[in-house]
Amino acid sequence: MNWIKGLMLFLAGLVVGTVLMQANAAQQTMNTGMRIHHVGIAVKDRQQAVDYFTKVLGYRVAFNFPPDKDGKINTTFVQVSRDTFLEVGQASGDVKPGTITHIGIKTEDQKAVISKVRQASGEATDSRPSGNTASNLANVAAIDGIRFELVEYTPNSLHKKAEDTWK
Repeated sequence: MNWIKGLMLFLAGLVVGTVLMQANAAQQTMNTGMRIHHVGIAVKDRQQAVDYFTKVLGYRVAFNFPPDKDGKINTTFVQVSRDTFLEVGQASGDVKPGTITHIGIKTEDQKAVISKVRQASGEATDSRPSGNTASNLANVAAIDGIRFELVEYTPNSLHKKAEDTWK
């Protein structure tokens, strides 16, 4: 009789494992090629924030956006890990310090993601080249005003160059 209990336990485990694997495979199919890439934050003093992230936390500066017309750098990408960044931007206007301005999502096929969002009645902008990063960008309006920025690398992408030099 113990062998019957063992067999039943084995079969129950097999069924549960199969169900869990199917659910996991479905989730992977739906999100293929997408992952969190960066978080954009607004800060009171960009240079002070960059100094904190580099000197205290040990992150490295990946790149800066070009200076504005007054010669000020307003945005710096800080590299947290090989493929994860913080976009540190100077707070201004309605964007207050401490605000998460957006979440960057890296995708391998931006057009397909935009199409999926639109097919599901979501809002997404068309892809456009970024003059600051040399990546292709698109925006998705998520819930509660949160903006997702879809990022797709080009061969000259500054993000890709930062990843390629990561040690």
